[in-house]
Amino acid sequence: MQLFNFVKNIFLKSFFFSLFAIISLNSYAEINNKICLILDKGGKDDKSFNQSAYEGFLKAQSDFKITKDSKYVTVKEDSQSPHFIRTLSNGDCGLIIAVGFNNADIVGKMAQKFPKQRYVLVDSSIKETNIRSLSFQEHEGSFLIGAIAAIKSKTAKIGFIGGMEIPLIKRFALGFESGAKYINPKIKITETYVGVSPAAWNNPTKAKELALSMYNQESDIIFVAAGASSQGVFDAVSDMNKKNNKAETKKFVIGVDSNQNYLIPGTVLTSMEKKVNSKIYSAVKDFIENKFTTGVITCGFADDGVDWAYDTYNKQLFSNEDIKKINKIKQDIISKKINVPDYYKVGK
Repeated sequence: MQLFNFVKNIFLKSFFFSLFAIISLNSYAEINNKICLILDKGGKDDKSFNQSAYEGFLKAQSDFKITKDSKYVTVKEDSQSPHFIRTLSNGDCGLIIAVGFNNADIVGKMAQKFPKQRYVLVDSSIKETNIRSLSFQEHEGSFLIGAIAAIKSKTAKIGFIGGMEIPLIKRFALGFESGAKYINPKIKITETYVGVSPAAWNNPTKAKELALSMYNQESDIIFVAAGASSQGVFDAVSDMNKKNNKAETKKFVIGVDSNQNYLIPGTVLTSMEKKVNSKIYSAVKDFIENKFTTGVITCGFADDGVDWAYDTYNKQLFSNEDIKKINKIKQDIISKKINVPDYYKVGK
């Protein structure tokens, strides 16, 4: 009888301990299935980088078992970034996704302070054991975009307008210039920036002024990488083409980050896509399925991280010969036959 009672007590203790563990794990899983997205200043309606991130987040919300209180916040002032990331890191979210280089430093610091917290950092290469850094190879995409601009330009004059003058955007600019000169070494490229502070991402009026100046000086194609300021360039190209609707003098714009071809069909030559939406979606999927890995993940042509946008909105602008030439350059970048210069490594 004593042996029976002893075994019974052990069994009951084991049973209740296991039950408690299961309940605890389920509660823990529920807490950790809360996903928090921090958008940069452009916000979810910038028709560009942040919008792409937001769309990936929404699709993940729809497809996976993440809690209903998963949320996004938008950094509108520089001081908000540390506050948001610090607050969310204190056990509120299982996975924190921070978009943009402006959030990189504080994420790096919080990752050290909260080693059990998991982060996804978009557009950075910070190495911490609890961060997945998505490093998009914008110089590869911009090289191809520059080549496309040189192939299609009738004036042999093209332009680049960046948002904030920082190494990341100069990486776009150097890739664009290199690609254009790969096609036409004598092509003239005008390069300028909206500003030197974060406000440069939200100043479409200044971007429009810069674009009009370029178009009036015979640049017929402008590649813009300026966040919400990019809208000013789209407005400028529309105004220019309304004043002069001759096909031989038509002006074009090249979009960035998201596929922006639909914004002005037939006038957006193409867009340099960074597949932020799909990479965020994959990160959430990995997290939910307990397959989440950290480290710096490279997102270039070979990784389906960048591409040029070719669809029904711009299809009529390219001949079969153009497409063959463009695809050949893309494959040569993937195979390393073309060595794309990287501003991060070579400067300018």
